[in-house]
Amino acid sequence: MAIRKCVHTAILVSDLDKAQAFYGDILGLEESPERAFNFPGIWYQIGNYQIHLIHRLNFTNSIVNEAKWGRNPHLALETDDLANIIAKLRDHNYPVQMSASGRKALFTQDPDGNIIEISQMSSND
Repeated sequence: MAIRKCVHTAILVSDLDKAQAFYGDILGLEESPERAFNFPGIWYQIGNYQIHLIHRLNFTNSIVNEAKWGRNPHLALETDDLANIIAKLRDHNYPVQMSASGRKALFTQDPDGNIIEISQMSSND
């Protein structure tokens, strides 16, 4: 037996409209039109990987490490334009914490406090 790849991550959210504005409008993820759940949720397709937003009434997220967001459960994404992502997040009042490692990466929180890491692609990619 061998695990060959990761295919999706499910993220709980309390408000699908706010989550859709963050993941779709701010991060620019494309909703999968041919994929639908038989429960309240949204499916995003990124290459061969999926993000499933699942509505959960009264969901509250707890951050374990307030000082270092990357030391909490998080979803990691990659971009070729980190500066644009930073500007969009700040323009819409989303928090931004730059990576303490010195690499071109940030951490932010969706409307429910789920932590998202976004890294700049290296110039070799």
